[in-house]
Amino acid sequence: MSYNKPLPKVDTLTKPFWDAAREGRLVVQHCTACGDVHFPPGPVCPHCLSSDQDWQTVSGSGTLEGWVDFHRAYWDGFKDSLPYRCCLVKLAEGPVLVSNLVGEAEPKFGAAVKVVFEAVTDDVTLPKFVVDG
Repeated sequence: MSYNKPLPKVDTLTKPFWDAAREGRLVVQHCTACGDVHFPPGPVCPHCLSSDQDWQTVSGSGTLEGWVDFHRAYWDGFKDSLPYRCCLVKLAEGPVLVSNLVGEAEPKFGAAVKVVFEAVTDDVTLPKFVVDG
């Protein structure tokens, strides 16, 4: 696959997220000590500071909290994608993700959205969102 946009840095902390995305699953970090679910991942729970964490598969459903349409390519790889839409999605399980809003539906604040996955390289699959309904 040829992909010329910036790719995420996969490290030991984020590898479970990217591995799950390749499998078509959306996961967030879960604290086994207090039950908090959070994203982005960290070495300790932001609620209780416990290092006892695992990964939890979430529904991929959420609410559109905001978006922006980019009409300028800040990286050359985005020139052919203009305009493209970045969004904030509050997952049904609580965490907020920054992603891309794709599809033809016109966005509305508070709209229901669901995750879709785009394999951009053999190693990286990006979770993106579409308006659900």
